[in-house]
Amino acid sequence: MPTLRFGTCSWSEKSWVGPFYPAGTKSGDYLAHYGTQFDSVEADSTYYACPPADRVRNWHAVTPGAFMMSTKLPRTAFLGNDARELDAGRVLRAEEFGAEIARYYDVLAGLEEKAGPVVLQLPWLPKTIFRDPGEFLERLDTFLAALPSTGRLGVEVRNREFLHDELLAVLRKHRTALVLSEIRGMPHPADVAERLDVMTTDFFYARLIGDRAVVERRTKSFDKVVVDKSASLQRWAHLVRVLGTSADGFIYVNNHYAGHGPEGARELKRLVADR
Repeated sequence: MPTLRFGTCSWSEKSWVGPFYPAGTKSGDYLAHYGTQFDSVEADSTYYACPPADRVRNWHAVTPGAFMMSTKLPRTAFLGNDARELDAGRVLRAEEFGAEIARYYDVLAGLEEKAGPVVLQLPWLPKTIFRDPGEFLERLDTFLAALPSTGRLGVEVRNREFLHDELLAVLRKHRTALVLSEIRGMPHPADVAERLDVMTTDFFYARLIGDRAVVERRTKSFDKVVVDKSASLQRWAHLVRVLGTSADGFIYVNNHYAGHGPEGARELKRLVADR
């Protein structure tokens, strides 16, 4: 039977102490407690830098046996820099990042059997980087071919014009998941799934990111839900149920989705189970 894993994007939010972590919990103990509440998490921090090997081994040590941690390929291993300072000649050029990629997968081995999918999170890419979707797909195809063949992989795009059958064909070729993300500027994944066959491998990966500006206009602390996302959650629940009939799923909720990631993840899990 397929397994659906629900969790949050990261676990290090200090304002969760009280509503999620017991009062007085120290930051070094967050992950151990998190593992008693959810069976998976997305390590958002790995996008910004490859973590030290001893930290990854500690993630493995403090989490339960059935726990799985999804990670992001560091931006230094496929973008080369911050998304606002990209070099068009380097983005997704596998030959430019061979050493960085090898180093990351070597460190990631410390998660052992708890290693979940690795996500290639692409920012919005202007035409100064790729003139058209075809040029992007050609580069992506070559890059995916150069990655290690072990483990699960997902790709997130943030250009609406990239969401078409040609992208899905490239992902299927490399047994890579299309990351389904609800984020400002992109169509709701439920809408995407109505016009495209979004299953490109044997699992699916969902990210409920939301609109940072909307949430931060209402709160600077992520200790409670501040935006009503009930209609969107109903759509997500239906999509997860449909995809989850035949494939494993990794589903993560961000604080900026509704204001408090843990409650968003719990509510979505409840909605899926209720139906």
